[in-house]
Amino acid sequence: MRTRRGETSGRWIGCQVGGMTMSPSTTGNGWPRFSADADRAEREDFVPFIHELAAASGAVIREHYLTGVRAESKADASPVTIADRGAERAMRDLIARRYPDHGVLGEEFGETLPDARYRWVLDPIDGTKAFLANCYIFGTLIALLRDGRPIIGAITSPLVGHVLIGTAGETRLGDRVMRVRPCDRIEDALALTTDHREVAQRRDGAAFEQLISRVRLYRGWGDCHGYFQVATGGADLMLDPALSAWDIMALVPVIEGAGGRITDWRGDDPVGSDSVIASAGSIHAEVVRLLNP
Repeated sequence: MRTRRGETSGRWIGCQVGGMTMSPSTTGNGWPRFSADADRAEREDFVPFIHELAAASGAVIREHYLTGVRAESKADASPVTIADRGAERAMRDLIARRYPDHGVLGEEFGETLPDARYRWVLDPIDGTKAFLANCYIFGTLIALLRDGRPIIGAITSPLVGHVLIGTAGETRLGDRVMRVRPCDRIEDALALTTDHREVAQRRDGAAFEQLISRVRLYRGWGDCHGYFQVATGGADLMLDPALSAWDIMALVPVIEGAGGRITDWRGDDPVGSDSVIASAGSIHAEVVRLLNP
C-alpha cells in the first residue's frame, strides 16, 4: 500500500555499521550503487525463501481479490484491507519460524528486532487502491537488508505469478536475466508515475510538467508495477514523489541489478529517503536536473 512518507523509525533505515558510515559503491557505468552485494551463500539461502514468501502472501491476496473486501482508513488516510494484513502476517510467520533472529519492518504491523543484522522490509500490497478497484497492477514488495543496506529485493505479482528478484549483480524473472533497455534521450522515453496530482502537491509541479512534455509517452502505470516495467525493459523512467521505506527498499536491488539507476528526487541515496526516481540510467542526471531547477 502507498502511504504518506515519514512513518518509519530512523533507527530502522540507517547505513552505518560499527559507527562508520557506509559509502555507496559505483556501477560499471560509474553511477553510484546503493544496494550491497549478496554473497553466494546468502543468495542460495534467501532467494528460494523469497519465493516462499511470495507464494504465501500471494495465496492470501488471491483469496480476497474481486470479493468486494472493505477498506479501513489508517491515521494517514491510506486504505488497508484484510488482504494487506493477512498477507503480511503470513510472511512474518514464515520469517519468524525460519529466521527467528532476523528483524522485520512491515507496513501493517511495524517492526521487530530493529537492531538485527538481517532485516526484512515488507509491503504486502503495494497498490491497495488498485487492488480495491479490481485493477491488477499491484504487487508485493520484499526486501532483505544487511547492516542497513538492501542486498536482495523482489517485486511479486500475486495474480500473474511473476517474482522479479534483484541483487546488486543481476535481476531475474524466473530463469531469465532482465535488463533495462537503452534510452539516451528524454524525447525517446516512456515515463510513468503513480499519482500525477501528488507530484504537484509534494514537489515542483511546473518542473515535472516540463519534463513530461518532452517524453515520448507518459502513463500512470504506477506503484511497484512501474518499477517492474523499468527493470524488465518495458519503460524508461518511473517517478514517485512521496514514499516510505517499505515502498523503496525492494526497488533498489531490482533496478540496480537490471543495470538501471535509482536515486531519490534530488539524485541522492534512496535508502532512508522519501522519494524515488528510477531509470534506464543514461537520462537520469538530466531528469534530476530538470526536476530540481
